[in-house]
Amino acid sequence: MAHAEKFETLCRDFRLPRDAEQQLRTKGFIVLPGPPVPGGVAQLRAAYDVAVASTDIADTRVSSSTRVTDFVNRSSEFDGIYVYPPLIAACCLVIGRPFRLSNTCARTLEPGAPAQELHVDVKYGADDWPLLGYIWMVDAFDCENGATRFIAGSHNRHYSPTERGDGAENATDEETLACGPEGSLIVFNASIWHGHGSNSSSRRRRSVQGHFAPRDAKGAIDYRTRMRSETLGRIGDLARYLLDLRAAV
Repeated sequence: MAHAEKFETLCRDFRLPRDAEQQLRTKGFIVLPGPPVPGGVAQLRAAYDVAVASTDIADTRVSSSTRVTDFVNRSSEFDGIYVYPPLIAACCLVIGRPFRLSNTCARTLEPGAPAQELHVDVKYGADDWPLLGYIWMVDAFDCENGATRFIAGSHNRHYSPTERGDGAENATDEETLACGPEGSLIVFNASIWHGHGSNSSSRRRRSVQGHFAPRDAKGAIDYRTRMRSETLGRIGDLARYLLDLRAAV
């Protein structure tokens, strides 16, 4: 099946509720219930901790947060996220042409981590634009543990927070925290101004994050070079297509 035809099929088969679609268009982000995990959130947390602890050091980066790349190949508990129907529907809406998974990672915001400066993951109109981002809450996001801050509507600005522009100096007045219970899913236009808050709690704040990109853009991870046999043995055709594996094209 040609990519254009596959894209049309995905857009037909996967649709967001009307209010969620409208919010994603106008505000640039939404918070939804996340995909179900056998065993529930407790199993998700356990799988997350095992995956992070057993990861090769080459895939780990530690600062005020701990990042572990490639959560496609870690455990079956994470297989449902990048094929989750509302997320696919959001990709159709935001990217608007054939797309694929660009990257996935785990991110643990450590206690005491300072707030992140507002930024965009891709500038409006850049070569790899548009991107669709997601953050799956392994722990609840709240005002104390560094919930992600968004500037609603800023995905339509043609300048980034580090550039001069009308209203840029007042952007922090418009911040909205994306809070939710564990298992929730943040979906956002990756051109929106955003950054996590400070983690003033004594708790880690764990999440699984990723981006979808236009199919003709260069992905952050080439999954064809990383796929493990056990992963290939359990994922379906849609996952193979989104990972841009040759056998699925």
